[in-house]
Amino acid sequence: MYLISNREMLKKAQRGGYAVPAFNVHNLETVQVVAETAARMGSPVIMAGTPGTFSYAGVDFMVSICQQAAQLYRHPFALHLDHHEELDDIESKVRAGIRSVMIDASHFNFEQNIDKVTQAVRLCHGFDVSVEAELGRLGGQEDDLNVDSADSFFTDPLAAKEFVARTGIDSLAVAIGSAHGLYVGEPHLDFMRLEKIRQQVEIPLVLHGASGIPECMVREAIALGVCKVNIATELKIAFADAVKQYFGEHPDANDPRKYIVPGKAAMQTVVEEKIRICGSAGQL
Repeated sequence: MYLISNREMLKKAQRGGYAVPAFNVHNLETVQVVAETAARMGSPVIMAGTPGTFSYAGVDFMVSICQQAAQLYRHPFALHLDHHEELDDIESKVRAGIRSVMIDASHFNFEQNIDKVTQAVRLCHGFDVSVEAELGRLGGQEDDLNVDSADSFFTDPLAAKEFVARTGIDSLAVAIGSAHGLYVGEPHLDFMRLEKIRQQVEIPLVLHGASGIPECMVREAIALGVCKVNIATELKIAFADAVKQYFGEHPDANDPRKYIVPGKAAMQTVVEEKIRICGSAGQL
């Protein structure tokens, strides 16, 4: 087995009325948890890494770990570039073996966004790499990406139609009220807007910032056309809380082979839950 693009994975999800969960991974342990759980549940999954993740872990290490997971479990995985902005950086990672890319030019104006994304599509499609882009802008923080709520804005359905037609992207990340990181108060998703976007756009839609969104809202978003659901913060919190609790109970602990185990178990619970919510179990 090998690393694949997410193109056919998301098209299949679109036909089947479910979503593929995309989990942000950071190291060996998160890859192990996502890969083992996905293989056991028979679920397609995407392993996503921000620029900060690849800087921390190393591109070659991340590619090798994910390739080994795919071979070990005989399970094709998509290793995905999440919120990447620089074309040179994207090209170097694509040449290293990554086959799934999100080019984030959402902070530019409409025409500049189209121009940047079109360049990425031209580059990536030459390597049979799938391309996701974002129209609209989510607030909140994820790694080095920090967008003040005043700078966030929702996706316009008619603009989305033009954006998809002119760029040739494979999937579209929409801004309908979700946010990166932790929510302050109850999240509110604009499902009417999502429905209008779905009427204008045929390609798979992506929901960023799904950590902390209630199950009923995620399921409704999927019913309205979302085919990829991004989860990052919930995995990090589950891991950190479990490790903190272990140290609280074992203040003299110093063996990572022991104190990391409860963190992995906590992440596994989150991965299982998100696969269930997305309806992706048994969809390989």
